[in-house]
Amino acid sequence: MNQKLRKLVQQLGEAIHESVSESPQIAGVVADIRRQGFEVMLMLEATIGLNEVEEQPEGALDASGAQHEPAQAEQQGTFTAQDLHFLKSLRISIAGESGEQEDS
Repeated sequence: MNQKLRKLVQQLGEAIHESVSESPQIAGVVADIRRQGFEVMLMLEATIGLNEVEEQPEGALDASGAQHEPAQAEQQGTFTAQDLHFLKSLRISIAGESGEQEDS
């Protein structure tokens, strides 16, 4: 991993930590737990996976066979197979993606 990418991944980790640390919702729940007489130690583990993206020619077909520009996929919110696998590991399903059904 090159130095610039390593620094970006470190910045991502710091941003995640800062988001959790400054979350009013998390702070509220922690305060509620403390009021119940418990001390809270919150430890989170984040796994950041990187895969080099191969350049697609303009007008390439996506997995569903639809033609799109590369930037449109991000705007439309499509997920890669790895995205879906990660979400599934968190017990999150996306309705309409790869046959997954939304949890009730």
